[in-house]
Amino acid sequence: MSDLPPASALGAHLADYEQTRDWAIASLFRSFETFSEGTVIVDADTRVVWINARYADRFGFKDPADALGRPVEEVIPSSLLREVVRTGKPMLLDLMPTRGGSLVVTRLPLRDEAGLIVGAIGFALYDEVRSLSPLIAKVGRLNDELAAARESLAQARRAKYTFDNFVGSAPASEEVKRQAQRAATMDSPVLLLGETGTGKEVLAHAIHSASRRASKPLVTLNMAAIPEALLEAELFGAAAGAYTGADRKGRVGKFQLADGGTLFLDEIGDLPLALQAKLLRVLQDKEFEALGSNQVVRSDVRIIAATSARLLQQVETGAFRADLFYRLNVLSISLPPLRERSSDIAALCATVFAELAATEGGAVRRIDAGGIALLQGYDWPGNVRELRNVLERATMLSDHPVLGAAELLPLLRPGLPSPQRASAPNYADAMAGFEKQLLEDALAACNGRVIDAAARLGIGRATFYKKMVLHGLRVSANQEGRLLQGPLG
Repeated sequence: MSDLPPASALGAHLADYEQTRDWAIASLFRSFETFSEGTVIVDADTRVVWINARYADRFGFKDPADALGRPVEEVIPSSLLREVVRTGKPMLLDLMPTRGGSLVVTRLPLRDEAGLIVGAIGFALYDEVRSLSPLIAKVGRLNDELAAARESLAQARRAKYTFDNFVGSAPASEEVKRQAQRAATMDSPVLLLGETGTGKEVLAHAIHSASRRASKPLVTLNMAAIPEALLEAELFGAAAGAYTGADRKGRVGKFQLADGGTLFLDEIGDLPLALQAKLLRVLQDKEFEALGSNQVVRSDVRIIAATSARLLQQVETGAFRADLFYRLNVLSISLPPLRERSSDIAALCATVFAELAATEGGAVRRIDAGGIALLQGYDWPGNVRELRNVLERATMLSDHPVLGAAELLPLLRPGLPSPQRASAPNYADAMAGFEKQLLEDALAACNGRVIDAAARLGIGRATFYKKMVLHGLRVSANQEGRLLQGPLG
């Protein structure tokens, strides 16, 4: 008997909505029953009330009537039709294991005219397993890619450095490592102080890697690198639609990402006053609210903050909250500038050359005694970061396996005398003149682009602007690199 009415009567048949629906339901059932591996229907007590012969035979019932009235699990051991009856929710596509192999099954609840659950029906689509293989393989690949992405993200949030990476055996270096190793055994906030390029980030990673939180995330946020308008969302997250352009799903903040681990706040001196109060609350109460949300989130995060600014001076001028300063300053570690630990320069050079050889290939370079003496006599305003830059450039510009003063001297900021060699009334004036000249040259080299000039010197943009104000420097509006003297404004 055909599932379709005669073509001549089809139009009239479809004109009756209810009749059309009943016909379609009956036709659909017959199609499933015909083409599927098996069909079973259970009542509200999940007892089998109907099962086709192929399906009954698969589970050992030669006569389908022998399966009737039995709990469905006695007939089909892996059936989940009881769950469908209990919840009223369909299972549109599932894999059901059987002795003869897995079946692709669909399970649907059955309701009466009042909408009450009166049973369930299941279809086994065994013959379609092979056609689903590409889909299953694709899902498997996607799961593998997701697992790899999660592992990569976890690796990115782990410490990259240990105390071995803070190179140096000078007394000042050893004291810094001793204090940092002690900090790693505690859970209090740590404040790292020092000029740019002295290794504050390396030390923060080392403290985390030696702490009890080492297996948890290490999340880093540079205050000077994020626009003030977005900084609150970066720190604490944002609810969906909290601000124009916000993600419709909301945004997870760094505090939540670092839960259980360490949050490294670099250039903390650039944190706006309005957010300093909120950060203080997190440190005191161990909780926060995302931007645009009233939901309180508990925070189990260890804070390591760092700055190249003079925080005490900022406290005195009101630019930094005194209560936040004292909350962060539980354990402060002052990193010495490279000029105060010049005996470490030889070891630092050996380490940098080894790293360059490992990443770039080629033989490991070294510096002769004359070159080391030259480097030790320079006062390194950019500290270890500047030293690495000089060594990288020397490696690129010279083919000699051993570098000497001749190769290094042109790279030590030609035309800029170091403060101790300059004729100046006093040290402070000499340093101020040196720093001003450094800023001017960086701006000139970067065509007046402050962002590029700051990156060239390895300092934050906000810090660069502050130093420009201090020395009365500004750049032309057309950004052509012509340095203008006089007050900003």
